[in-house]
Amino acid sequence: MSILLIERAEQHAARTAIIAAEGKFTYRDLLDASGRVASFLLNGRRDLEEQPVAFMAPPGFHYVALQWGIWRAGGIAAPLSLFHPRPELEYVIEDTHPAVVMAHPDYAALLAPLAAERGLRFGLSSEALAGPEGPLPEVAVTRRCMILYTSGTTGKPKGVVATHANIAAQVTSLVTAWEWNAADWILEVLPLHHVHGIVNVISCALWVGAVCEILPRFDAEQVWNRIARQEPTLFMAVPTIYVKLIEYWEKADATRRQQLSAACRHMRLMVSGSAALPVTALEKWREITGHTLLERYGMTEIGMALSNPLHGRRIPGSVGTPLPGVRVRLTDESGQTVTSGQPGEIEVKSPAVFLEYWGKPMETRKSFREGWFLTGDVAVEENGSFRILGRNSVDIIKTGGYKVSALEIEEVLRTHPKIEECAVVGMPDPVWGERICAAVILKNGEELTIEGLRDWGKEQLASYKVPKDLIVVKELPRNAMGKVSKPNVKKVIESRR
Repeated sequence: MSILLIERAEQHAARTAIIAAEGKFTYRDLLDASGRVASFLLNGRRDLEEQPVAFMAPPGFHYVALQWGIWRAGGIAAPLSLFHPRPELEYVIEDTHPAVVMAHPDYAALLAPLAAERGLRFGLSSEALAGPEGPLPEVAVTRRCMILYTSGTTGKPKGVVATHANIAAQVTSLVTAWEWNAADWILEVLPLHHVHGIVNVISCALWVGAVCEILPRFDAEQVWNRIARQEPTLFMAVPTIYVKLIEYWEKADATRRQQLSAACRHMRLMVSGSAALPVTALEKWREITGHTLLERYGMTEIGMALSNPLHGRRIPGSVGTPLPGVRVRLTDESGQTVTSGQPGEIEVKSPAVFLEYWGKPMETRKSFREGWFLTGDVAVEENGSFRILGRNSVDIIKTGGYKVSALEIEEVLRTHPKIEECAVVGMPDPVWGERICAAVILKNGEELTIEGLRDWGKEQLASYKVPKDLIVVKELPRNAMGKVSKPNVKKVIESRR
C-alpha cells in the first residue's frame, strides 16, 4: 500500500486515533472501517482508478472512515460542505460527476435525490461500515486523491485537485515545523471541506499517531471545557473562533477566568489561520492565555507556505517565513522579483502545490509561471518575514493612483474606540477609480459618522487611505470558515446607496 497515511496508521494500531460523538476509536478501528468502506465502493471492481466520490458526513469517525475508504479504493475524495445550500451541492456533484455519492444517514434525505436525479450510485456510510472487507488495490502516491472547492470569490468555485504526494508533502512540512508527535492531542472544530481542518488538523494528527478529538461543531463553552481538562496540547482555529472564545472568557466570573487561563498553560501550540488575525485579538488572547497565536499563510492550492516560528519571536501581523520544502518569491506585474520592502504577488513552488483545477486545463496553465504557482495574494517581505497585504482582486484597492491594502486599513479601524469589527472594500468611482468604503459593527450604544471617522482616520493613516464612505451594519457576511466575504460586503454597500 502506497498511501503513506495508511502505512503510518499501521504503526500506531493500538493507539487512540479519534474521539468523536460516535465514541473512541483506535488506529486499527480506523483501518478496518476504511477497508470496509473501500470494499463497498469498489462493489466487485478492482480499482476506482481516480474516479471522484462525493461524500457528506458530520465531523467525526464516519467522516474520516469515508475519506480514507475512498483513498484506499483508488478514488478521489470530494467532501461536500454541510453549510452549502442545495444549488452549491448540485454544482459540485455535477462538476465532479462522481462514481458514487456517499452520505451519513443524517444527510440521506438531502443527497439521495440529488444522486437519483443524475443517475448516480448512492450509498450510506452506515451501510458501507457494516459490510465485509475485500481485496484492495495498490494506490501510487502520484494518484489524484482529493478535490476541494475554492470559495469562488472571483467566479464559479474551482475544484482543486491534490495527489497523495501533495498531501504527504503538506503534512510532513507542518509536522517538521510544528514538531507534531504521538503524545499530541488536538481539538478539531473546523469545517471539513477545507484544507485547514482536513490537512492541518486531522491528517497531521493521524500521521504521527496523535489523538484527534473531533467536536460536532464549534461551541465556545464546550471548547473551554475541553481545554480546562488539560488533555489537548494543540488547538487550531480561525480568528472568528478566537474572538468568540475571548467573549466567553470575558463574560465568565473571576474564578472561572483564572481556571481557564491556567489550563491554557498545558497547551503547547495554538495556531490561527484562514483569515487575517486582528492584532487586538492576538494581544487579548496573549493576555488571557499567555499564548502568542502562531499565524501562518496558506490556501487550498498550496497547503501551508509560510509560518511564524514554533520557537522564537512571532511578529504580530506577520505570517513568518517559508515552511520546510517551500520556496516563496514576490513578483511585480511583469513577473520580475521585487526588492525587500516592496509589495509583490506571492508565488510558490513546492511538492505540496496542487496538480490541477478539475476539468479546467486552461485555468490551470494560467495559474503557473515557470513552475511557480501564482497565488493572487499580495505581500511585502521585511527582514525575511512576510506580511500579507491582501488579495489582488478584493483587498488591494487602487484609488487616486495609489495601491492601498484593505487589510492595513481594517487593522487601524479596529483600534477606533467605537468600532467592534469592520471590513474595507473598494467601490467603483469615476474620480478615484475605486472609492475606499468601510462597513463597521459598532460597540453597544455607540454612534459614528463618516465625518467623525475621517477626522480620526487622518491622524492614523495617510489621507488617501482614509475611508470616504461608511455604513454601519449589525453583522458582516462571512463564509463557513468565518472569513468575511468581500464581494457580499460590496453588495451590502451597493444596496444602501
